[in-house]
Amino acid sequence: MKSFKQIYNEAENKIAGIAAAPGIVISKVYLFTKEKIKINDGEITDIEEAVSNLYEAIEKSKKELNKIFSIAKEKMEETRAAIFEAQAMILDDPILIENIVKRIRSEKRQPEYIVHDEISKYQDLMRMSHESYMNERAQDIEDIKNRIIRNLQKRRWKSKITNDLIVVSDSLTPADTILLSRCNVKGFVTDHGGLTSHAAIISRSLNIPAVVGTHNATSTIKDGDNIIVDGFHGYILINPNDEQLKFFKKKLEHLIELRKGLEEFKDKPALTNDGHEIQLMANVDVTGEVDIVISSGAKGIGLYRTEQIIEELGEFPGEQEQTTIYSKLSSRIYPDNIIIRAFDIGGDKVKFLNFEEPNPFLGMRGIRVLLENKLIFKTQIRAVLKASKDKNVQFMLPMVSTIGEIRKSKEIIDECKKELKSDKIPFDKQMKVGIMVEVPSAAVMAREFAHEVDFLSIGTNDLIQYLMAVDRGNDFVSDLYQEFSPAVVRTISHIVIEAKKEGKPVSLCGEMAGDTLAIPLLIGLGINSLSLSPATIPYAKRIISKFSFAKARELSNDCLNSSTETEIQHKIEHFFKIHDITRTRNII
Repeated sequence: MKSFKQIYNEAENKIAGIAAAPGIVISKVYLFTKEKIKINDGEITDIEEAVSNLYEAIEKSKKELNKIFSIAKEKMEETRAAIFEAQAMILDDPILIENIVKRIRSEKRQPEYIVHDEISKYQDLMRMSHESYMNERAQDIEDIKNRIIRNLQKRRWKSKITNDLIVVSDSLTPADTILLSRCNVKGFVTDHGGLTSHAAIISRSLNIPAVVGTHNATSTIKDGDNIIVDGFHGYILINPNDEQLKFFKKKLEHLIELRKGLEEFKDKPALTNDGHEIQLMANVDVTGEVDIVISSGAKGIGLYRTEQIIEELGEFPGEQEQTTIYSKLSSRIYPDNIIIRAFDIGGDKVKFLNFEEPNPFLGMRGIRVLLENKLIFKTQIRAVLKASKDKNVQFMLPMVSTIGEIRKSKEIIDECKKELKSDKIPFDKQMKVGIMVEVPSAAVMAREFAHEVDFLSIGTNDLIQYLMAVDRGNDFVSDLYQEFSPAVVRTISHIVIEAKKEGKPVSLCGEMAGDTLAIPLLIGLGINSLSLSPATIPYAKRIISKFSFAKARELSNDCLNSSTETEIQHKIEHFFKIHDITRTRNII
């Protein structure tokens, strides 16, 4: 049977976007376009009536948002439903309302024009930042603006959507997403938006597959088209052919089969059938996902990507703000551990530097940026230390390539500890510090690096990219990005062996950890901790329960003696077959 990669490489009817909420769905399209509001810019004669109408429209908008908030609380956890509370707070902003009222009185123009013009100023400032988060928040404010104007014009929002369709739209506000979900929407596709857009976050909370940021979905897909939405890989297939339909229907059946009986694994440890335990921890990208982590049965958070906070806020958070975020996460996950990774900035990550680099992937990125911006680094370290008082917080350094970087970082950490001790602020004096192994120099020097820190975590996404000298986002060479390459497998083995000589544990995160086909091989290589998507953890537990550690060791030794990725993959597939393990690769 063909793979997802082959299906998408051959498809001429595909649209690519960002995989925002996992799942696969096949259904008809509802092209969701809001009627454009026409703004009346006429003069007014009765100023007091205009002001009164404004206040009435604001009150009506508040009631609407409160109703949506109530619906949201029924459908998802309250932390995320609070998006709508935050929106309602804009309607209570005294400075905004005062400015609008003053302008109505002084300019004697229609309230709807003043509302549009005044709120648009705030949106323009947000969009000028060129940060994805700020653009997304500007879109949220668009909903508030249009809501007030619609109520000034005494018009109602109408939707003709019927049940069980996939919504395709230019963009979706949080309110759109919640209200449309009441029609049993099967999936969401948008031209704009990213992983941190509120529509994406709500989709994940509601378990509705979503692909966002396609740029051209509304201009390519027609109302009533039959489409496939793949929220795992971020693709849409328009009016799929027989081969594509057969492939995805089989994947859907497979996914339903996989989900059967998973509940029994939720509260069980991840044990091989000869009693060897593997720590399955969760990756967390967006704040507020901790409830999903807990419900997945994860043994803590193995990777908290703090750079996503910058994406969400549109700026670097202050010390107190970070302390609050990290403390909430550590208390919710207690007594399990959380590994907080320092801001991984640069390359394809958050951009904030004021200069362009010819090759950012080989330039200022990760720990290099933090050591050059000591104030930012210290602010984060102090916040992490403050959040560590329950002794379940660990700290991890990204993109380390030299021992000198580790030592300089440890000096700064010690400096922060002295400051907090002097101020009598409690923290974990023995907080563990580890590094990401993502570049060949760290892999080759694994033993020496392990001597300097408390633990290592292998970041396979970048390690494979740098090891194979291939940009996985480049279609011309993406076939060379092979996680089962003998070079990759032997490098992982080398890291584990060398770290264990220093008595230091090694975990593994990145897409390879979430590829369930790789699990027996990784366990056989000596990886005792995997950090992966919360959704994958129950599947991983079931797979681990099917084989023995001894057999996994045999598999890994066999793969270490192989000379091509094809040989290795065939050996793993044979291992799945003889152990009667349902093959789950490329569906999670």
